[in-house]
Amino acid sequence: MQLELELNGQHRTLEAEKSDVLLDVLRRNGYTGPKRGCDTGACGMCTVQIDGDPAMSCVTPVAKVDGSTVETIEGLGTQSDLHPLQQAFVDNSALQCGFCIPGMIMRSKALLESNPDPTETEVREALSDNLCRCTGYKKIVEAVLDAADRMVGEQPVAADGGGSRCEEFSSPCPREEGRPQ
Repeated sequence: MQLELELNGQHRTLEAEKSDVLLDVLRRNGYTGPKRGCDTGACGMCTVQIDGDPAMSCVTPVAKVDGSTVETIEGLGTQSDLHPLQQAFVDNSALQCGFCIPGMIMRSKALLESNPDPTETEVREALSDNLCRCTGYKKIVEAVLDAADRMVGEQPVAADGGGSRCEEFSSPCPREEGRPQ
């Protein structure tokens, strides 16, 4: 069958078998950001956005996405121009092996689109379907909260290449007061 979709902002026609899941079609076509973890939709490593909603591509039949808009991590930014969410993950050291990070970022993007100013609890709840075996989630949650600030324009730009906006303060940052630490 031919699968027609908008993939990362471009109209694409992809060959697929009716029995294929979206993850297989994406990976066969060079989109390696979504990872194969469990094949049951339990780990979140294959998370993409379908029509703006996070979805586990390993359990999504291709027939369900025909005519849809699909976004993978490859559609967010480039190596030289990262999306603010990607940059926040880098700046907050929110990755170790990196295997779960594309799915974490795609689910985080969906969260921030629907809730631009989440609490720590809301971030943790939104990411509860995505598993990470390396980090313990603390840095990931910090990165999502930092990205929320950046994406609403609250992150000042340091002309001197300065680091975190909170380095000059003792913890917690003024922005973080009232948020659980």
